[in-house]
Amino acid sequence: MVKPRKLQKGDTVAIVSLSSGMAGDDLFKHRYEQGKRRLEEEFGLKVVTMQNALKGSDYLAKHPEARAEDFMNAIKDKNIKGIICNIGGADTVRLLPYIDYDLIKENPKVFMGYSDTTVNHFMMYKAGVTSYYGPSVMGEFAENYEMHDYTKKYVKEVLFQNEENIKIISSPEWTSEYLDWANAEYDNVKRKMNKEKHGYEILQGKGICEGELLGGCFDVFPMFIGTDIWPNKDEWKGKILFLETSEDEPEPDYIEYYLRNLIAQGIIDEINGIIVGKPQNEKYYEEYKEVYKRLISEEANRPDLPILYNVNIGHTAPMCIFPMGQKVRVDLEKKEIVFLEKPMSD
Repeated sequence: MVKPRKLQKGDTVAIVSLSSGMAGDDLFKHRYEQGKRRLEEEFGLKVVTMQNALKGSDYLAKHPEARAEDFMNAIKDKNIKGIICNIGGADTVRLLPYIDYDLIKENPKVFMGYSDTTVNHFMMYKAGVTSYYGPSVMGEFAENYEMHDYTKKYVKEVLFQNEENIKIISSPEWTSEYLDWANAEYDNVKRKMNKEKHGYEILQGKGICEGELLGGCFDVFPMFIGTDIWPNKDEWKGKILFLETSEDEPEPDYIEYYLRNLIAQGIIDEINGIIVGKPQNEKYYEEYKEVYKRLISEEANRPDLPILYNVNIGHTAPMCIFPMGQKVRVDLEKKEIVFLEKPMSD
């Protein structure tokens, strides 16, 4: 995997809308503006917004080629050092016909987002370029009142400082409280935080496992399994699969269906471990645990496969950053995740 160069103050980053176009809707534009301002003021970045990113939900829903055009233009622009997604959505998969993978590989740069952006991460992976599963403009950078310290910590450590042996620790607090984004008054209202009661949980396995990170939002997988960007069985060999679920809060039955698909593909036979994100609102917290343990241990016949649960990656705030395709160590005794290589190029 090719690593992009780390970010520095003064670098130019592009904002894109590759799925939902809500950032350009009048009701939500204040949220985009708050996120953009934080990128500039708190991280010292120069921010450009690609030409179609604010054309609104209706236009972008009808024009996936315009979204893809923004992405590819940002990739090939030598002045742009990073690309950050406004938000996720539900149809990034429609960009597939318009992607130039050779161009991505020839112009490695920071790419970050999550949720439906999972599809874009697998595009980057197909091109052989590390991407960063992490904060979005309208989500984490525009967080109500102020950004979470936990989120800022990993933005700085991963994207700017490019530190060695970065440890992903459990956040001492979390929130899934919903404050209506359409109400600009909530921009300055801090969401209610909950004390973390569980920390990282070990569902099965012991000792240490290592492997390259590959995964994303589990809800999104069914949309692009079988496409050109879905890795074949051999490409999953030795990977650490990370999975998180969205604000849709999929019922446990759906987690069963998704896992059975991965088992049927033979993927669970190939991987070295699984990392599972904290469920939104901790809904189905215990039910998800039961599904993972039963299906992986009994149906996949992998009672040895390490599963680390309740990690701060994905839709429940705050969130860390995972570099796709980079090697990590999961230490089940110490309950920690450690990056075994620098996430960026100096």
